[in-house]
Amino acid sequence: MLSAPYPHILAALAFGYLLGSIPFGLVLTKLTGGPDPRAIGSGNIGATNVLRTGNKTLAAATLIGDILKGTIAVLLAERFGLGAAIAGGLAAGLGAFLGHLFPVWTRFKGGKGVATYIGVLLGLAWPAAIVFCLIWAAVAAATRYSSLSALVASAATPAFLLTTGHYPEALLFLVLTALLWFMHRANMARLINGTEGRIGR
Repeated sequence: MLSAPYPHILAALAFGYLLGSIPFGLVLTKLTGGPDPRAIGSGNIGATNVLRTGNKTLAAATLIGDILKGTIAVLLAERFGLGAAIAGGLAAGLGAFLGHLFPVWTRFKGGKGVATYIGVLLGLAWPAAIVFCLIWAAVAAATRYSSLSALVASAATPAFLLTTGHYPEALLFLVLTALLWFMHRANMARLINGTEGRIGR
């Protein structure tokens, strides 16, 4: 029989998944009568693809929603004792990220995870989230590639967490970074062959 903490950790994982699986990009475009983001661009429901509908306000709202669902999952799991505070937060963060990537409501086809990655990072170690954003901005300014910026910033995140003593978080974000890179595999192929779109084009 499972000892006491494990059901709570599983509950945190499930709670995080359900919260993370809310498809803000799809919900918001439907509510405003906009085009289905799954029918354009990359076909995913994240903020970058919503931006391709031409509605910057809707893309910004999607971005905020996708960030907050990661942060809220972590904070609520820690607040209401879904496992030991750190274990519950980590489990909820993992669940939220998986929910965003593979939401049950859209047949497991979600976004690429950058916004929710930042949201989970905000909930668990907010200074690391600031570092992520600074690295993203620097790479984006230098290269004009959003995908490359996310890849570089996510690669630096586990190392930053490790050097600042956040060992459980570093392990979690090593897993999340691997998943994020997997979701960006098509972008990486386009970066290599020089066909990846640049910011502003």
